[in-house]
Amino acid sequence: MLGRAKMEAANLAGYSTLMTRSQYLLRFIAVLLISVLPAFADAGETLRVLTWPGYADADLVRVFEQRTGAKVEVTLIDTDEALWQKISHNAGRDFDVFAVNTAELQRYIAQGLVVPIATDEMHNLSAQLPEFRNLKAIPGVVHGGKAFAIPYTYAEMGLIFDRKQIKEPPTSIQVLWDPRYRGKVLLYNGGAHSFTLAAQSLGHKTPFQLAASDWSASVQQLIALRRNALTFYTQPEESVQLFQKQGAALMFANYGAQQVELLKKAGVDVGYAIPREGALAWLDCWVITPGAKSRALAQAWIDYLLEPAPSAALVDRQGLANTTARSPSQNARDRLVWLEPVEDVARRTELWERIVSGDRMSKVLAP
Repeated sequence: MLGRAKMEAANLAGYSTLMTRSQYLLRFIAVLLISVLPAFADAGETLRVLTWPGYADADLVRVFEQRTGAKVEVTLIDTDEALWQKISHNAGRDFDVFAVNTAELQRYIAQGLVVPIATDEMHNLSAQLPEFRNLKAIPGVVHGGKAFAIPYTYAEMGLIFDRKQIKEPPTSIQVLWDPRYRGKVLLYNGGAHSFTLAAQSLGHKTPFQLAASDWSASVQQLIALRRNALTFYTQPEESVQLFQKQGAALMFANYGAQQVELLKKAGVDVGYAIPREGALAWLDCWVITPGAKSRALAQAWIDYLLEPAPSAALVDRQGLANTTARSPSQNARDRLVWLEPVEDVARRTELWERIVSGDRMSKVLAP
């Protein structure tokens, strides 16, 4: 099709007397659009997107709908657990495409809840930075020689602090347990990350894989952390409201720079620190379910989001990094600890829920 577009361009030099140059130009533009935009048999198709806040803004969705003639239905989630429940509930048939981090991705692949992506049919992968373009170099993305995910955005989970209450930037995650901030720490409500944080604070070299002998100390550490908790949040916007209205001094930033940006826009004077132990970091990718009604439409959605405008929106609106340009908030000295699959998601979630509810250690660890 692109060859045909080139032929049309050449014809402009010697246009027919029966057709004006402007008519030829319009014809050329039409052919070019057909060649680079996906064509779908049913213009009334619906793309069902399951994603996180800020990944599918209304104006970006509208552009995609205008291009393809399809309708996009966006459903938002706020935790990895909620994402798993929605996708696994009906074997992936309720959605066509969703965003998931590389650590969580592994269980979706293991359960057959995502399918390979035809990367050779996507135009914008070449625009990505080399470290994201080389999919084989990203752990967990390629299986059996097939790509199951396309990197989209990433962030580190640093420490956000109120400059009025904490004058110097924290240097260690141990500050979350500091008794000076009892009732002043805002925490993310998620079991998998919380147990990793506890293991990291205890000095575990492999905080994603707890041994049988590690559970007791980790639970005790999280109960101690709960004593410092002001409350728990799930969504970025929720964390901003709680931080601002309830006078938090410190926050474990699950969404990293995205939350910093939101707080600054809300007029809150905050600082952001990467602890010396390293900040946990996630890489979110787009994947396609086996129940996708049109894989071509799902791939077109992923490809579209790698274009300059959607990619820039991640940075400008959300404070996140994209995979097509260097992050303005990253420091070369910062140490990032990329998320890995954990030993038992279900157990971490169950024990975390008991901890948050206020149970004592004996009850938390009870069968």
